[in-house]
Amino acid sequence: MKLSGAASVLVALASASSALAFSAPSSSTSFVPSRSSTSSRAATFSRQAFSAPRQATSSRCSSAVSALKMGYTVGVVGATGAVGKEIVGCLEKSPIEVGKLRIFGSSRSAGSKRDTGFGEIEVELFDVDKARECDVVFLAVSGDFALEHAEKIAEGDDGAVVIDNSSAFRYNPKVPLVVPEINAEATKSAKLIANPNCTTAIALMALWPLHQLFKLKKVIVSTYQAASGAGQPGMDELWDQTKAVVNGEKDVADHEIFAHPLPFNVIPHIDKFQENGYTKEEMKVTWETRKICGLPDDFPVSCTAVRIPTSRAHSESIVVETELPIDLAAARKALEEAPGVKLVDDTSEEKYPMPLTATGQYDVEVGRLRRSEVFGDNGLELFVSGDQLLRGAALNAVLVAEAMDKNGALKEKAAA
Repeated sequence: MKLSGAASVLVALASASSALAFSAPSSSTSFVPSRSSTSSRAATFSRQAFSAPRQATSSRCSSAVSALKMGYTVGVVGATGAVGKEIVGCLEKSPIEVGKLRIFGSSRSAGSKRDTGFGEIEVELFDVDKARECDVVFLAVSGDFALEHAEKIAEGDDGAVVIDNSSAFRYNPKVPLVVPEINAEATKSAKLIANPNCTTAIALMALWPLHQLFKLKKVIVSTYQAASGAGQPGMDELWDQTKAVVNGEKDVADHEIFAHPLPFNVIPHIDKFQENGYTKEEMKVTWETRKICGLPDDFPVSCTAVRIPTSRAHSESIVVETELPIDLAAARKALEEAPGVKLVDDTSEEKYPMPLTATGQYDVEVGRLRRSEVFGDNGLELFVSGDQLLRGAALNAVLVAEAMDKNGALKEKAAA
């Protein structure tokens, strides 16, 4: 989170004016704005800098505000869900200048209050016109909701930039599907951006640097996906039903969210089965990898997606065949230097990627690098773990906004 420059100046000048009114001593005294008025990065101001009369202070305040950005008005729809909460948390740590945060919800949550790093925010009943007042809107809602409202929020020069976390627009050729470390330039002329599937985003953090070096030829992925991939209800079902079995209340857990009981089980079934025998979750990895990386429509990517009884962070076993021979030292170096990646690959010390260590982390852990016994010198096998609520969802969405801020695609309406 970064308080807008104008807001910081206002806080400082208001304090200086108050100090003058009470004839404060001229000795240097520091003033630090409170957390409710700014972020943890708040600057410290000296009262000596504001020794002019109050009229001059007022004049300087006015001119400073007009010269500085007021900060973006940011909207989050679905901020009470697992991904929405993480979006707000990522915004609190982001360098993006947030002048105002607006949280939109259903009639059930409208009017309730949410404590955030931007202060206490009252949840507003969602309305398209209200959302259009924002500079950027994050959608952490269902695909059906996004299909109904996203384009209406974004349309026209006076619409908001919309970053959608659902699958509604991922395969629309007119809508960029973005992992900022790979294809941020695709956002330059866009008002509606699609966030990728969590499994795809985590895999590509490792695959993209390798593709740059060795040119991918085939990709085979097996996933180990946490209950949080089904949102807060999925995590709740895992915890509640695990307790029920451990406490002896049940021999086999109940299930509503997942196709079968998840505690003490693994389920090779995520999303709906397709005619080709793959599930839609598995095909998302295929389709999205091709689109984000600019690969041909027939580029071979195969995935088997499995739900496992962990709370948070997805893991993936990845096998690749490459056009060029693999140099393991070069692969490690590329991954060490890649943004958003943490190389955890020291088997002599039993260090490798795990959900336990990846949970809550921005970087995707990558390790277990080794020459493939199947593809030989042109093959590499690896294991990755990443927090799918962050890297696979909320963090990626906020990084998209940061990229658009840098490339000029995101603008404050007042300054547009």
